[in-house]
Amino acid sequence: MTPKTLLLGAAAAMALAPAAMAERGSDGELRIIYWQAPSILNPFLSGGTKDVESSSMIIEPLARYDPEGNLVPWLVEEIPTTENGGVNEDLTSITWNITPGIKWSDGTDFTSEDVKFTYEYCSHPEGGCAQLTKFKGVESVETPDDLTVVVNFSEPTPFPYGPFVGGESPILQKAQFEDCMGARAPECTEENFNPIGTGAFRVTDFRPNDVIQMEANPNYRDPEKPAFATVLFKGGGDATAAGRAVMETGEFDYAWNLQLAPDVISQMEAGGKGVAVAGFGPLMERIHLNQTNADPSLGPDMRSVSILEDGVQQNPHPFLTDPAVYKAMSMAIDRPLLVEIGYGQAGKVTCNWVPAPEAFNSDSMDCSTQDIEGANKLLDEAGITDTNGDGIREKDGVPLSILYQTSTNAVRQDFQALIKEWWSQIGIDVELRNVNSSVFFGGDPGSPDTFQKFYADVEMYANTFNGTDPQSYLGNALCSRHPRPETQWQGENTSRFCDPEYDELHAQLTQTADMEERARIGRELNDMMVQRGGMIPLVHRGRLSAHSNTLGGVDLNVWDTELWNVADWYRKNE
Repeated sequence: MTPKTLLLGAAAAMALAPAAMAERGSDGELRIIYWQAPSILNPFLSGGTKDVESSSMIIEPLARYDPEGNLVPWLVEEIPTTENGGVNEDLTSITWNITPGIKWSDGTDFTSEDVKFTYEYCSHPEGGCAQLTKFKGVESVETPDDLTVVVNFSEPTPFPYGPFVGGESPILQKAQFEDCMGARAPECTEENFNPIGTGAFRVTDFRPNDVIQMEANPNYRDPEKPAFATVLFKGGGDATAAGRAVMETGEFDYAWNLQLAPDVISQMEAGGKGVAVAGFGPLMERIHLNQTNADPSLGPDMRSVSILEDGVQQNPHPFLTDPAVYKAMSMAIDRPLLVEIGYGQAGKVTCNWVPAPEAFNSDSMDCSTQDIEGANKLLDEAGITDTNGDGIREKDGVPLSILYQTSTNAVRQDFQALIKEWWSQIGIDVELRNVNSSVFFGGDPGSPDTFQKFYADVEMYANTFNGTDPQSYLGNALCSRHPRPETQWQGENTSRFCDPEYDELHAQLTQTADMEERARIGRELNDMMVQRGGMIPLVHRGRLSAHSNTLGGVDLNVWDTELWNVADWYRKNE
């Protein structure tokens, strides 16, 4: 049955939101701190969560997800369904009816042409759209009139809510971005740093990897919102400093992603200025295994590049594609200890790429017990042994020496140190590297240090997806989604995992309507990615952030961006 929230009109949906306690702009400055500093305000050119989050205050999708995981209309009258006629009976099209009167922040009309343009922008064959899987299967986008958008799919699409839904798939203004198509997209600095949007705020100054200054959008559709006149969005530093700035000193109002040990959070809350808030969605910390050769001698355009001929990898990693190696690496890890030292109650052991929602959480694997002895035995039986007595195993004469990279963060560096020790116990030599998070999760195609470029053997990070259906997220492991020079190094398949059987099964998921069968296929795709060496899952993480005691309206959302309802935030008395 269709949830009640699916049928709410846009005005009714806004009426249900917590009411701001003052008229537009009367609550002064809102101060937000993200220790992973945004590097761009165009989520189509970055897979980094911090870029998606920050841009969501400015540019918006047609619909998004509420904290319970329900689809709610945002820039449209209602969520299209088969029941209300918005999705046609053969599941090949969906029609969105835009709410009349919505303006861009420059005062011009928001129309269906902007929506159509966004599809053309992301699907341009010479571009490198980080969110391309959102548009998988879209054949065309039609605009019968200024307020109607028809998305046509090439085949029946039981879940048609990928395009233009959630913080990862917002609408760009055609007038601003029409000269930024294809290969030109990353060159449009002014547009990417100062997007015109329909959100509650607009940019007044953006210094990448540092500070965003915003002001209330004078053309925002609700004349009484936002309550805050300006926003200082500070980036950089570390999670500890961000948490203290909210809960101990009260310098900031909101701190995102406090990836800190449980006792540290408790000590900060004792400061009395703010509180931590948490919730479990699909966020998962994992280690990606590079399926391609990252040898520096190959040069910048060959390192970590997937070269396929007839579905066969021509630039394979010398040992990470061997099941004995990646299975032994996983067996050597003590996940319960990682949870204990890193997250406490805000973490759970997981073997899965998709640990939530529960229907998609596979129960086919058990990784809750460390097994160093079993890992060594597995490698011995595979003939991967230490032949020269230096303590490092070799495969076909190649030492099992790896570069292990991640972003700079206290918890991640603790994880690196422990995992390095465990892997050394099974004969794997490990060099550790950490990169400033703003650079690591940035979208600069010229940087050698991004997680997409992956100039290392293994890398560790976490990400998530919008909504409660992981179809698009699972699509990130398709062969075609690997970052490479011709996509401006964009693409979410950072492992360069490529399995024709996986691609075929994912195509089946896109054609399946029955929810139980969708969940079964999703679990099978999850298992293929893990069991065939795409990644090593570590911890199912709760989202943990903090807000000041004087900030009202915060409703932590694990299914969309945390700033999804920033228009409803307001200043309150302690």
